[in-house]
Amino acid sequence: MSLSLVDGLVDALGDRQLWPRERDLMLALVVEDSKTIRMILCEYLRKMNIQVVEAANGREGLERLKEMSPPDLVLVDWNMPVMSGIDFIRAVRELNVYDPLPLIMVTTNSESDHVGTAMDAGANLYIQKPCTLDTLREKIEQLGLLKT
Repeated sequence: MSLSLVDGLVDALGDRQLWPRERDLMLALVVEDSKTIRMILCEYLRKMNIQVVEAANGREGLERLKEMSPPDLVLVDWNMPVMSGIDFIRAVRELNVYDPLPLIMVTTNSESDHVGTAMDAGANLYIQKPCTLDTLREKIEQLGLLKT
């Protein structure tokens, strides 16, 4: 992971207050290299009235965090070019300002050691692909972000 990316994010944040925030709709960042999977995840989120910002890899995800209003949630794939999802999660968790930010790893990796690695890196939840709208909704509800 590039230290300059994390430093750049810290510089971009400045003294901004990220939490708590007031807005009408929730905002999610979807970090996924497969355009098709990204499109499906974004559609699921929109069906739950969640606005979406997209990124095609971890590095782009960090850039989006720097540019966007702080999201309420991040969905991130594990295996991506340029910067993996696990490296993205580690980079985000290096920045204490993002401690409250829920990160959900969404991946085809289903082995228990992968789950443990993701959670150790700072993921809040883990979803195996392919996932359904109902599965994603349940996970977001587990985080207390949707009213059941």
